[in-house]
Amino acid sequence: MGDIGTHAENLGRYITGLKIQSLCAEFTTFVPGRKLEDDANLLIRYHGGAKGIIHTSQISAGEENNLNIRIYGTKGSLTWFQEHPNELKFQPKNEPARILRRGNGYVSNVAKKFTRLPFGHPEAFIEAFANIYLEAVAAIRDSIDGKRSGQHDFPTVDDGVYGMAFLETAVRSAQSNAKWTPFTKV
Repeated sequence: MGDIGTHAENLGRYITGLKIQSLCAEFTTFVPGRKLEDDANLLIRYHGGAKGIIHTSQISAGEENNLNIRIYGTKGSLTWFQEHPNELKFQPKNEPARILRRGNGYVSNVAKKFTRLPFGHPEAFIEAFANIYLEAVAAIRDSIDGKRSGQHDFPTVDDGVYGMAFLETAVRSAQSNAKWTPFTKV
């Protein structure tokens, strides 16, 4: 949970803007001798009524790095797999699925800003770090110049604190007999 789970929670919160109200966690250690869980399942209740699931595992035989996000709403769904980072499946309600790919003219200006390579070329993990560093440098330059636009897109200390509170709440939930554990931000 401390590795895969925090990334999944942060990515889900970044994409949806949803904050956790409470969660119900179960941790299991299947491999003898491991000091931490190697499999975790969480049910999540978000403020506003949305619900989510996070499943993390170090024992999923045959999986390489199958981080994926699935968002279901009243108008359709979105599905993204890290192993195929250039594609987003958009499934509108009662319509055929569409595969959207980065680098094409139909993506937003924000998405275009963070795309370096023309479509058809793989771009993902390493470029994501470059985007974070470039945004952090731009924020530092703006601060030095006295500009505080707040328009920079990178994780902050607040994101780290939220992630630690998420872990602490998940551990408390997994160790308790209660069904739901309220999310408490440190």
